[in-house]
Amino acid sequence: MARPLRLEFTGALYHITSRGNERKAIYFDDTDFEQFLALLDKVCEQYNWVVHAYCLMTNHYHLLVETPDANLSKGMRQLNGTFTQAINRKHQRVGHLFQGRYKAILVDKDAYLLELSRYIVLNPIRANMVQSLDDWPWSSWHAVMGKAASPSWLATEALLSMFGKQRKTAREKYADFVQQGKGITVWDKLTNQLFLGSDDFVQSHLALLTEPDKLADIPKKQRRVAAKTLAEYEQLAKTRNEAITAAYNSGAFTLKQIGNYFSLHYSRVSKIVAKSKT
Repeated sequence: MARPLRLEFTGALYHITSRGNERKAIYFDDTDFEQFLALLDKVCEQYNWVVHAYCLMTNHYHLLVETPDANLSKGMRQLNGTFTQAINRKHQRVGHLFQGRYKAILVDKDAYLLELSRYIVLNPIRANMVQSLDDWPWSSWHAVMGKAASPSWLATEALLSMFGKQRKTAREKYADFVQQGKGITVWDKLTNQLFLGSDDFVQSHLALLTEPDKLADIPKKQRRVAAKTLAEYEQLAKTRNEAITAAYNSGAFTLKQIGNYFSLHYSRVSKIVAKSKT
C-alpha cells in the first residue's frame, strides 16, 4: 500500500496520532510519560511548533499541532525516533516501538480546533480508564484548567481566550464545553482519511496535493519571504536583540543556530524572543 501523502505548509494544523507496535504500550511507567513530554518540549522549541491540545494514553498519543514553518515530517521524525531510542535503552528492548508511521489529519482550524481540543482530552474517559479528567495526569486538561504549569509550547491562553476575557470564567466555560463533548465524535466528517474541514477547505487542499507547486492556491498569509543570512539580520537591525528576534521570526533558524552565531546559549536566545512578544 502506498504511503499517504503529507501536505505541509506554514500555519497548517494537524491532529496527530501514533500507536504502539501491535497496539502494545509505548509508556511503561510515569517517567516514560515525563520523558516524552520533555522531548516534545525540545521538538516544539527546535521546530517552532504550537500544541493546542495533547493526551498521552498507554499505547498511543494524540497531539493537535500547528506548524508555523511547514516542518511536520522533520519534527515527527525526531519525536518518534528519539523517543523510541530512549525507551529501548531504558527498558532494554529492541525493535519498533510505534506501529508504522504516525497518522496526520489536516484540520480546518476555524471549524474544528475547539472540537478537537475537547475530543483529545476526553480520551481517558472514552477508554473507561478514569471517571474524571482530573484523574488522568497526561493531558493538556490540567494546564488549561490551571491545575498544572503550562509549558511554553502549549497554546493555553489562546484556547481560553475563545471562552472569555476573564481567566476564571473562561475556564468554567471551557470545562462545561468539554463535559458536553462526551459521546460526540468528529470522524464522520473526515474526508479521504486526510482532511477534517468544510467542503471549501477540503477542495482547496486537495488541489495542493495534485498540484503541489501551485503557489497561487496557498493563502498569502501562509507564504514566507526568503530569509536573510544571520549576518544580514545583524547588519540591518539597530540592536542585537532586534536582529535575534527578526532571525528567529523568519523561521529559517533554530534557537541554537542563532545562539551559536551571537555567542549566546539557546536559552538566552529564547528569553530574548519571548520578551519581544510581550
